[in-house]
Order: sequence, then structure tokens, then C-alpha cells
Amino acid sequence: MRIIVVGAGIVGASAAYHLSKKGADVVLVDKFHEGQATAAGAGIVCPWISRVDNQDWYTFAKGGACYYPELVSRLKEDGEHDFGYRMVGALTVSNDEDELNRIEDKVRKRQADTPAVGEVSRLSPEEARKMFPPLREDLGAIHVTGAARVDGRFLRDAMKRAAQKHGVVQYTGEAKLEVVNGKVTGVKVNDELLSADAVVIAAGAWASELLQPFGISIPVEPQKGQIVHLTLPGQDTSNWPVVLPQSSHYLVSFDDRVVVGATRETGSGFDYRVTAAGLKEVLDEALSVAPGLSDSTLHDIRIGFRPTGPDYLPLFGHVPSIEGIIIATGLGASGLTIGPYIGKLAAQLALNEEVEVDISPCNPFRNSVNV
Repeated sequence: MRIIVVGAGIVGASAAYHLSKKGADVVLVDKFHEGQATAAGAGIVCPWISRVDNQDWYTFAKGGACYYPELVSRLKEDGEHDFGYRMVGALTVSNDEDELNRIEDKVRKRQADTPAVGEVSRLSPEEARKMFPPLREDLGAIHVTGAARVDGRFLRDAMKRAAQKHGVVQYTGEAKLEVVNGKVTGVKVNDELLSADAVVIAAGAWASELLQPFGISIPVEPQKGQIVHLTLPGQDTSNWPVVLPQSSHYLVSFDDRVVVGATRETGSGFDYRVTAAGLKEVLDEALSVAPGLSDSTLHDIRIGFRPTGPDYLPLFGHVPSIEGIIIATGLGASGLTIGPYIGKLAAQLALNEEVEVDISPCNPFRNSVNV
């Protein structure tokens, strides 16, 4: 069976990898748009203390987080080792004891049925600063050990390399769907027609462009995120936990930097500019939580376009009016938590296998009549 995957971000790379592991003949096509969400994403894998109150979303986020150890193991078996994944734990911080009580109660309920949450403990401000020294002196924390961070670019590239080892062929260019009598027959890339039995559309915020010629609209749009990378010369940040204040912002530490962000600019379109207001928002939020970062060095600013749908859930499933097309996008800010798992599920769907979880809540046309 020949399957074409359009989009080589975290979802597409995962779909191609899992399809190739199952013996499918796979072609991976990507235009390599600037601003892909995977390259800019912070890489937080910790749905346990998320503020999102949606059980269907949590089912997929939990599935994504719990799948990471298995994926990492599989990639190591394929000779891959460099993907920036580490279980570092997470702190959710506040100076409001009642708020911390509510968070702790919520996390312990999740811990009761999900061992992957890990250990949960209450930390004093002094204990929290021992784990993340730049923190503000009055912030207590809930510490969860079962949280991880991942470098999306490294993980994406590791899956692409592993997929190539299993026979995946990669094309660079813009894909255009070929449809005959209501069934997809392949894609055209750089004037070359590539035949296929099925096509997985994992093109992120650009996914809707592929179906527009057929009068089909996917409810996905780009949400701009401006994300700042800071370096702290002389400090070992490799094991610092993820820090999650009670806002949409975060601090994520890697071996050589601390990533802080991010703006959530809905309705931005594909605006590639770093703006004064966006940079101020990100740095103000970061320094209000971790004033110890004030003397850090501004290393990099990245722009990414999250593919956002009408709600928190992915846009995932078949296109009813065109046989053989599977949509896998709309992960929003959860891309690096859920993306590899959705890629695995997309492979199951493309091969007509039984999908291991109920995907009906993710119907990509759940709020549309034009399919």
C-alpha cells in the first residue's frame, strides 16, 4: 500500500515513521514553510497540570504524554539518540495558597488513575528555587515528576531519519491533490505525479490550502506565537524543571538555554514579524515569574504558527466526500504533546486498522456542513 504524507512537521514525520515501520510504501512531502509550529514550539510534555478543562482533549494529551517513552525506545532501536527529550519534572507556581491547593487536588486525582503523572509534592518557595533558581522569592509550587521537555526540531528530524531507514522517500515542494471520481489517486509535486492509495494531510496551519480547490474548508487557522530563547553563561540548566505559571506562558530549560513564551495571537495570519509588543509581553511575563533571568542573554526569537481549530481538540479523521484522505492537524498549543501520538493514530487510520482510541470527538468537520 502506498501512502503519501503531506507535511513533515511533528505529526507528518510521526505518521511517516509509523507507516514505514508497518511496511507501507511511504512518500513524505513538505514545502518547508518558514514558521512551522514544530520548529518554534517550546516542547512541554505535561498535560497533568494543564488549565484546559476538556476531557476529550485530556484523553489525547494523556495518550500523547504516555506514548513518549515507547516512542523514544523505538527510535533508539532504530539508531536515533538525539531528540532533546528528557524527563525533568514540572513546577506550577503561585503565591496563592488556595490556588495551589486547587491545583494539587486536581493533579492528585489524575495521579490516581495515571501512574505516568509521577510523584506529586508541595514545595515551599525556598524548595522551588533550589530546583529553578531564577524564580521569584514568594512563589510556592506543586512539583510533578512525570513531566518532560522535548526539542521538536530534533525529534522531528530523528523520526524522519528513522523513517528513511525504513524506506520512506522525501520530496520538497508544494503538493497538489489528484482526485478522480471522488477518490484521491495521489499528489502532484513539482509537476511530477506521485500515485497513492491514501494521503495524510499533516500540513499544520497550511492544511486547508490542499482542499480548497475541491470546495472543502478545514476550520484551521494560524495562531502566531513569539518565543524567546535566553542563555545563562556558566549555569547548568539541563535538569531544571518546566515552570508553568497560571497563565498561558511558560519557562522551559534545555542544556544550553531557557525558552520563555509565548504569545497567542489569534487572527494574526502568517505575520512573520517580531513585534515590540510581542517581545515585551513574553519578557515581562517571564521576568515577573523568574526575575533571576534579568541578566540572561537574549539568544534567539522564533516565530511559529500553531494550527488552531474551533476548540482544543485536534482536527483528525477522514474527508467524507473524498475517499482516501485523512486530515491530521489543528493541535494548537498541544502539538509537541499530542503530535507524535496523532501521527501514530494517523498511520493506523491510513492502513485501515482499528484505531486504538475513539477519534470521533476530533472529526475535522464537527462544526461544518461543507464536506
